[in-house]
Amino acid sequence: MCPIDGIIFDKDGTLFHFQATWGAWTEGFVTDEARGDPALRAALAAALGYDLARQAFHPGSPVIAATTAEVAAAVLPLLPQETAGTIRARMDARAMTMRNVEATPLLPLFTALRARGLRLGVATNDTEAPARAHLAGAGIAGLCDFVAGFDSGWGGKPAPGQLLAFARATGLDPAACAMVGDSLHDLHAARAAGMVAIGVLTGMADEATLDQAADVVLASIADLPAWLDRPGA
Repeated sequence: MCPIDGIIFDKDGTLFHFQATWGAWTEGFVTDEARGDPALRAALAAALGYDLARQAFHPGSPVIAATTAEVAAAVLPLLPQETAGTIRARMDARAMTMRNVEATPLLPLFTALRARGLRLGVATNDTEAPARAHLAGAGIAGLCDFVAGFDSGWGGKPAPGQLLAFARATGLDPAACAMVGDSLHDLHAARAAGMVAIGVLTGMADEATLDQAADVVLASIADLPAWLDRPGA
């Protein structure tokens, strides 16, 4: 394995705890879209793979790893008066102001990683504008060399376009880069890009699932410095 010169992170479930962050967003979204209709609220939640009673996502929820466009498409049949574009715009507006729960204090971690000389990036299936707002809110936007959403021109994961764009933007060999994510979408993108695939357990996938495609699975991104310092690295 090559020395690591760059790390590109997934956002939701990796930088931010997935359930704690997106559970509240989903409840608010389906409540607003239902406009007081409890049957529609329940149907919208079901389409998004969210259990309102348990306040938890089902493993196959499109919110977990799909692009924003795919999430909007999942609820569009229930909102026939809308277009995918108007639904997505409201989703993005709600995402811009939501409260993100950091998986670990991000500013100290990113500062420490930059002090090692690492180039850092973020690749998300969210749209780019909310992603940049979330990174700014955490104080780390200025520490990122590259930020891409699914709408940034390089597609979404599990395709490798965002990751390869990060390598080009930083002038790094993909083999000297690691992709860190909480889903198989992230890890498959890493494999397709020729990067080291690092799974983390702050999303919805368990270790056995991530082990299928990861070079290593860590409890969270807080463990990255120790992993980088491992013997033989």
